[in-house]
Amino acid sequence: MTAEGGAGAAAPAQRDPGRPAFLELFFDLVYVFALISLVKTLAVDLTWTGVGETVVLLLAFTLVWSLTTWAADTLDLARPAVQVQLIGVAAASLLLAAAAPDAYGERGLLFAVTYLAIHLGSSSYYLLLRPTAAEPRRSGRIMFWYTIAAAGWIGGGLTAGPTRLVLWVAAVGVEYAAASLGWPVPRLGRSTPQEWRLVGGRVAERYRQFVIVALGASIFVTGTTFSLNEYTMDRAWAFLVVFMIVVLTWRIYIYRAGELLTEAIARSTNPTLLTQSAAVTHLIMVAGVGGMAVTSQLVVMRPFGETPASWAAVILGGPALFLVGRGVLDYTVFGRISRSRLVGLVLLAGVAPASSLLPPVLVALLAMSVLALIAAANLVSTRVHARMPMPPALG
Repeated sequence: MTAEGGAGAAAPAQRDPGRPAFLELFFDLVYVFALISLVKTLAVDLTWTGVGETVVLLLAFTLVWSLTTWAADTLDLARPAVQVQLIGVAAASLLLAAAAPDAYGERGLLFAVTYLAIHLGSSSYYLLLRPTAAEPRRSGRIMFWYTIAAAGWIGGGLTAGPTRLVLWVAAVGVEYAAASLGWPVPRLGRSTPQEWRLVGGRVAERYRQFVIVALGASIFVTGTTFSLNEYTMDRAWAFLVVFMIVVLTWRIYIYRAGELLTEAIARSTNPTLLTQSAAVTHLIMVAGVGGMAVTSQLVVMRPFGETPASWAAVILGGPALFLVGRGVLDYTVFGRISRSRLVGLVLLAGVAPASSLLPPVLVALLAMSVLALIAAANLVSTRVHARMPMPPALG
């Protein structure tokens, strides 16, 4: 045994830069609650307006999560000052999620102010925490664009009805347009890959965890809906069907593009651009999983009876949206889109005309069957033709 602090004492373990920190996993717990809030809100207002409102909020939450994830690559998460900041963002995100169900009601201004405080507060904190040559440019660009977007968020928070939605759509549109262009600012130019120093392995793992967060929210909604309603055989069968949809979604995601994303980023000619484009891909898939979570609540709550058009749209549209995102992930990793994704979309579209004649649980069963066929096709295809990452050339 060596004396504590002696020459032979073991050095403190260093965090693997290619792996997320435990604090980031703790941070993700807030987003499980956020997605559950959005799912439950949409389930009780399943209209085109309700979908639009939910998508705007999802886009806002995703930007907070993404920018926090990317910034973590430039920070030492073992530093107490950094941990305080990340916990602060988690606390503010929790408040944001709590306000989300009434964001288009009385808590609109609270949501807008909290959302802007996260972005502007984080950028200001980074300026103080990392007085490097690159940080003022990176944080300054983000602060510039969020100052512009603030007009839409605050203006929407002070109004009501359709005006709020229009202003918030404009605000989030400005944010995503600015992010896609590298937050260009006069004299500061655009953001460069060197300013973010994205570690492909770590960020790819964080994207996988984002999908797991969404799947976890779906499982939570399934379980709570079943437990809060009377136990019947009809609901038991519905419970099994929607749970299998979640299982198959996980299987299709992870096999094999989800597994090989890290290697694809490493092989890419422009790994930073591929990493950032993968964020959009995962956002599409998470939106699809969110639709499946809404399906879980609706189908378990009322397995039989008439299937309204809005119910059919979400029961079939959730898996379809997921397959769109998963097809884009195929292209990101392999430079091609699997035919099974396209066939799956055609089959789901083929079910749609008959959905009004079927009870909700049977429509969900047909969607589950399509996903099962895709999962089986993936397994057979990979056994016959081994797939290696071949990401597309990016400029």
